[in-house]
Amino acid sequence: MNRAWGREGGRSVAFSDREILARIIECEAGGEGDTGMRAVACVVMNRVRVTYGEYGRLYTIREVVYQPRQFTCVMEVVGGQYNMQNIYNMRPTDVHYSIADWAIAGHRLTNLGFALWYFNPFSPNCRQNFPSQVGRFVIRLGDHCFYNPTESYAET
Repeated sequence: MNRAWGREGGRSVAFSDREILARIIECEAGGEGDTGMRAVACVVMNRVRVTYGEYGRLYTIREVVYQPRQFTCVMEVVGGQYNMQNIYNMRPTDVHYSIADWAIAGHRLTNLGFALWYFNPFSPNCRQNFPSQVGRFVIRLGDHCFYNPTESYAET
């Protein structure tokens, strides 16, 4: 399946960037409350807006979200098993669309900095660097640790 398409009721449909962002917000952070969902939306939009490094070559929400191996929620198969929690199975509500619109309009959480990455460590501690040495820990919100780019990110 072309990753720019989803499945609704057995048929393929093209998702708009707004729809993709609302679905990734729900899938990646639906249980993290408004702040956690806004933080995930900010990471996606930070990647869209950054002008250098790996993400500086991507220009749309679609390109960012569907970049290979970036978001588990875009993968239909994880570890050889069907991933039930993927964006194609999400049914965003008004809150997800509202947060997507907020982020697309240029709003951001100031305590997040310009984070380009996040992950759930499934422990109380966040690593100081993620991924590798290109991201530096900035804040933990709910279950997710967020990371700003280091100077070495520009070389990616």
